[in-house]
Amino acid sequence: MTSPPMDPLLMLLKRLKDCPGNSRETLEWTLCPSLCGWGIGRVSYEASQHPSGLEQTPTGSASGEDVYKQACNEVGVVPTSYFIRHMSQTRMNLKHHGLGPRGAHALAVALKTNTSIIHLNLEDNWIEAVGLIHLVQVLRENNTIQELDLTNNHLGVKGSDVLSRILMDNLSLSSLTLAHNGFNDLSAKHLAEAMFTNFRVTKLDLSHNEFCEKGGEYLGQMLAANEGLQELNLSWNHIRMKGAIALSAGLRVNGMLKFLDLSYNGFGNEGALALGEALRMNSSLLHLNISCNRISDEGVRLICKGLESNDTMRVLKMSRNPITVEGAITLLSSITKRPENRIEELDISNVLVNEQFLYLLDSASTSRPALHVLFAGKKGFITKKRSSRPDPMRVIQDFLDERKLRLLDFFKNMDKDGSMRIPVSEFCRYMTAAGLPLDAAQMESLVQRLDKDQTGIIDYRVLVDSRKKMVKEQRKQQRRRERRENQERKRSERALKSFHNAVRALTPPHVQREAPGSSSSSVHFSVTPCSSWYQEGEQADEVSDPHIQNADSEDLDAECSYQSHWSLTSQSHSDPTTPKKNTPMPQV
Repeated sequence: MTSPPMDPLLMLLKRLKDCPGNSRETLEWTLCPSLCGWGIGRVSYEASQHPSGLEQTPTGSASGEDVYKQACNEVGVVPTSYFIRHMSQTRMNLKHHGLGPRGAHALAVALKTNTSIIHLNLEDNWIEAVGLIHLVQVLRENNTIQELDLTNNHLGVKGSDVLSRILMDNLSLSSLTLAHNGFNDLSAKHLAEAMFTNFRVTKLDLSHNEFCEKGGEYLGQMLAANEGLQELNLSWNHIRMKGAIALSAGLRVNGMLKFLDLSYNGFGNEGALALGEALRMNSSLLHLNISCNRISDEGVRLICKGLESNDTMRVLKMSRNPITVEGAITLLSSITKRPENRIEELDISNVLVNEQFLYLLDSASTSRPALHVLFAGKKGFITKKRSSRPDPMRVIQDFLDERKLRLLDFFKNMDKDGSMRIPVSEFCRYMTAAGLPLDAAQMESLVQRLDKDQTGIIDYRVLVDSRKKMVKEQRKQQRRRERRENQERKRSERALKSFHNAVRALTPPHVQREAPGSSSSSVHFSVTPCSSWYQEGEQADEVSDPHIQNADSEDLDAECSYQSHWSLTSQSHSDPTTPKKNTPMPQV
């Protein structure tokens, strides 16, 4: 009786085995893409030794290598030789290995009994939420893994939900890296709920995700509630406005965080105001990175107000913000004028400084030799606004007001024949003789305005109409200026009030927390929307201003640069007083 023909693939593997110089590791190979269409996938040499099937279980007490190989055979993936060679070491680096969900499943089976690996790096393996489910089940049993890197694994919202479960139960994990995973605001909610009860994780990296304002609110609540986190990386997200204020409020309440990276978000000057208030009371933060956050010189001033009361900060990074040399001087002066200030590194590496800044830095080097300042160069300058020529009609009006004259009397002194019309040459000669401070360009502009038809004659009625237009335009500009200042003041008040409301909302009464891994089914923590503390009356306040109602539509749409008129050195804004009874709280 003839034996059945051998599979061509197994025949090829047998020939490769018989060839001299082929070791066991060299026989682990990946078939060409054309074979993938046959459903063969990846094949190892060990599979060829069992033609009858891939799911033979090892006899006796199986080693970790045998368990891993059997798991790979069962899920249909080739074992990773690097993992087999290093599975007894404390640090396992499996980034860029293309494990996928099935490879993560096989790896999870091997990790169940592994007690050597402490640092596990699974960056860029496209594990997804499906593969993460298997890893999470292992982490509940494995108490040796302390650092886990899941960067760029396309976990998404489902993955964050899975992670939240393990963070509530795991007792060993102290460092978790979750960058580049497409997390959004809902993911922030999942993670915040988990981190409320987890005090083991001391380092959390959530950079390069998609957290926006709502995500910032949830993460702010996490900061306020968590008592173990020491390093938090939120760089390269979209946190701004309400999210920035909530995060700052959480930092104000938090007393454990030492490293905070908020670079490449959109805090702006409103976020800078909230950060300044947080730094006034925070006594734990050592390293703060707020690079590339659209913080201008005004935002620098607000942060400096907070630094005046801070004695713990060591490193402050503010590069790639629209800061000029004036802001740099303000920042350096705030740091060096107080001996209690502990900042040792200041990064403003995109700012060109001037001689005044260098002199201030040299003076500070004697008393602060450890201070290291990074700046771009020595060609900075302070921009001076070019003084604009005043309106000639405004000059005439000021001249008349000083001498308490009427425009009619002023014109009659020039009009000798009483016709209320005078030649242009005589008008110019009289203006010069009267001592009005008008140069040649202003005089020419005035003549063109009063004699548009170039008749050589100036009529008194045209002069009166020109003055009326000037007064009307001046009043319009004054209304615009007052409206802009009013908007800036209200925006500052709104941001500050929202910050204090957030601090009150994020400082709950003492609650009894359950230890991680507790079997109790009660809800540990539930994040709630923080929009209630952000002032809802923003639109009502703007519309209630009569100047805004009468303003042109182009002015309403114009961007008003934020400028705070609050003095952070006045009464303690960090502990605002409760408004008196019968006094309506302003809607900002």
